[in-house]
Amino acid sequence: MLFLRSLLLAICQVISTLIFAPLSVLTGLLPYRMRYRFITQWNRFNLWCVEKVCGLHYEVQGREHIPPGPCVILCKHQSAWETYALPCIFPQMLTWVCKRELLWIPFFGWGFAVLRPIAIDRNAGRKALEQLVAQGIDRLKRGRSVVIFPEGTRVAPGEKRRYAIGGAMLAERSGYPVLPIAHNAGEFWPKRGFIKRPGAIHLVIGPVIESKGKSAAEINAQVEGWIESAMVRLPVPG
Repeated sequence: MLFLRSLLLAICQVISTLIFAPLSVLTGLLPYRMRYRFITQWNRFNLWCVEKVCGLHYEVQGREHIPPGPCVILCKHQSAWETYALPCIFPQMLTWVCKRELLWIPFFGWGFAVLRPIAIDRNAGRKALEQLVAQGIDRLKRGRSVVIFPEGTRVAPGEKRRYAIGGAMLAERSGYPVLPIAHNAGEFWPKRGFIKRPGAIHLVIGPVIESKGKSAAEINAQVEGWIESAMVRLPVPG
């Protein structure tokens, strides 16, 4: 039954992408706020499918920590689920930092490109870091929060990778606050697994970390300390 439900979800994802992607490209003619509102309906539809088809819902703690203005969001990355969920959780518009190859994916990449993500070449080293900072400051000034996965890739539950400095450097140079996020989505939606398990994903939004007067290394250490300690406290499904 889990396989059949996961298969049905995959079919819903494909069909919705084939429908939304061409329409999303057309919204490029509209003001950014309007196109963002339209494209993120794809997120809401697929998140609804995840709950109704697979019995997988989520609970959020710490909404009161979300600042009224833009910020740098540094989030744990365990699965595809958080890419669906974050635009549905945050009231402000989001800009994603991603690898540029995502924009080459037929249909999905075309629609995603309309939202003007910060698409970087991860092999470009310092140049990619400078691009992240420059474009990140531009998006923050436009009122959009910037979402970065500091570990750079999806990490399975119980594992940990080095936290890259990019998000913290953006916060240092821009002066915008940082919002750390921990969650256990990988327990239900594995990074390379097809089966989605029913249950409740717990997502915790931490207190704002002010960046002014701090170095990128200090910000990064504070973010890593909060996220990893929060991960330990998250419930583990039986």
